[in-house]
Amino acid sequence: MKRLIVLMVLGALLASLSACGKRGRLEAPEGSTFPQEYPRR
Repeated sequence: MKRLIVLMVLGALLASLSACGKRGRLEAPEGSTFPQEYPRR
């Protein structure tokens, strides 16, 4: 019984971590001005 609970907790932890690696598009959104280049001093 304890093994089943441990496996369920580990499965929940792994499932929650799987979303951490998602990345958005690398292109800037349309109409965006970020990132801007600032003048050098």
